[in-house]
Amino acid sequence: MNETLVTVVGNVATEPDYREAANGSPSSRFRLAVTVRRWDRSKEEWADAYTSFYTVWAWRALAANVVESLDVGEPVVVQGKLRIREEEREGKRWLSAEIDAVSVGHDLSRGTSVFRRVSPARALPAEPSPPSPPPAVPAGAEPPPF
Repeated sequence: MNETLVTVVGNVATEPDYREAANGSPSSRFRLAVTVRRWDRSKEEWADAYTSFYTVWAWRALAANVVESLDVGEPVVVQGKLRIREEEREGKRWLSAEIDAVSVGHDLSRGTSVFRRVSPARALPAEPSPPSPPPAVPAGAEPPPF
């Protein structure tokens, strides 16, 4: 319950990478670039400031949908749990920001998108079932028009 939930708006910086864990659980990851824009009073225009990068992780069905839906450069909104990782490489301390995504979608304030619902896979029957007989018509009644 004490996890930090964030909503981050940015652009997809790397092609989403699909993976499967040893247990078969799918995951995907991509880098998200978030550039701060500031109003430059002297030039009277918006100017880019610094850019922050986040590694976004998606799991299970969201992972597959991310890989099928996102391309580099597209504007997205990501909601999830923020995690700061600290590690040491070659004697230097590194910090990285990661987001375990709960939801990922295109930023519709900057363009349009088309939604395609993904239906869960269903097992096919082993043998096709025979067609059902037409409904019985009582004696003296006319059959319904088809």
